[in-house]
Amino acid sequence: MRGRRVVITGLGAITPLGQDKKSLWSSLVEGKSGIKKITLFDTSNCEVHIAGEVQDFDPTRWFDQKQVRRLDRFVQFAVAASTAAVEDAGLDFNKTDRNKIGVVIGSGIGGIHEIEEQHTILLQKGPSRVSPFMIPRLMVNAAPGQVAIKYEIYGPNFSVVSACASGAHAIGEAFRIVQMGEADVMIAGGSEATITPLCVSGFSSMKALSTRNSAPEKASRPFDKGRDGFVISEGAGIVVLEELNHAKQRNAEIYAELIGYGKSADASHIAAPDPEGRGACSSMRSALDDAQCTPEDVSYINAHATSTPLGDEVEIKAIKTVFNQHANKLVISSTKSMLGHQLGAAGSVELLICVLALQHNVVPPTINYETPDPECGGLDFVPNEARKIKLNTVMSNSFGFGGHNVSLIIGRYT
Repeated sequence: MRGRRVVITGLGAITPLGQDKKSLWSSLVEGKSGIKKITLFDTSNCEVHIAGEVQDFDPTRWFDQKQVRRLDRFVQFAVAASTAAVEDAGLDFNKTDRNKIGVVIGSGIGGIHEIEEQHTILLQKGPSRVSPFMIPRLMVNAAPGQVAIKYEIYGPNFSVVSACASGAHAIGEAFRIVQMGEADVMIAGGSEATITPLCVSGFSSMKALSTRNSAPEKASRPFDKGRDGFVISEGAGIVVLEELNHAKQRNAEIYAELIGYGKSADASHIAAPDPEGRGACSSMRSALDDAQCTPEDVSYINAHATSTPLGDEVEIKAIKTVFNQHANKLVISSTKSMLGHQLGAAGSVELLICVLALQHNVVPPTINYETPDPECGGLDFVPNEARKIKLNTVMSNSFGFGGHNVSLIIGRYT
């Protein structure tokens, strides 16, 4: 689809490796792990004791005490990352038509902290003690709603819920909105805060999580033969998307151009990928078509690769199918090796990372890659050390439970 050109002018991140883009990027390039023992709740009765927590997050940096009490943790992350992105973009809302500025923020699960807390109150103290703020706190669309309220912006505003593809879907849909002229500026991304007893127990019962509790920093190991599941994580990634001429007129710094968006369904299994990777192939091909790129134009893929035995294998199978011989020339890495899996925020944080990689001409590594898996073998996973490489076109993949697939492509702005 060709419409108006859409560029990226602002970046905001709340992650286990830092609460701003600079801290996040320096940690990624150094190959640091943000995975540690869980401190948000007592894990003594749990099989899994590790996660990617956002350390030392102080909501009072972003909100007054009254607001803090009325916002679930995932909404706090979303508003904080959006604020950072808006400031990074240098947006002055008094000089822009507020009806042409919108927000799309996705989340896989939403206000699970609030659900668990209020359910405990219901059981212990009765229905009359359940908070009247429960519903506004837990609903997924509270995230974009709160951003719009903060900035008094009246353009398109909604959420996307597609599990681990939510953040990428949100950016893709915001991209389309700007392309088609429904808005000039969109604040878009994903947010998640699911390190709770119920969520960790649920994923653990599915046998989806790594149990490498004795060495947290080694637990997330995409493509490695010894991988045993993903590491649950939290955070938010937000980008400011802007119509090119709008950005140029205000002399905005342009980080990259968003040029391709592909999406598909596996229609195969609610929690496992299609064994042949047909949905993943479809989303990547659609993104390439949308960007008017050939497979040979792409030099780096930030893989979805969560460190699960089947998921990583299927994604590589799909990449080999779509990129054919060029797959051997690609560099592929999974930054989940350092961040863990941020679920609904993963796709947006990873797209933000792709922007930084393009800006710096550096590809972050896949850490903990020690023993190649023959089922994932033969490709360049940028093992354990970041690499300087000239980048022009970059793809980011996000695949979610339910069979939801998204591929985004960014290019160097010219």
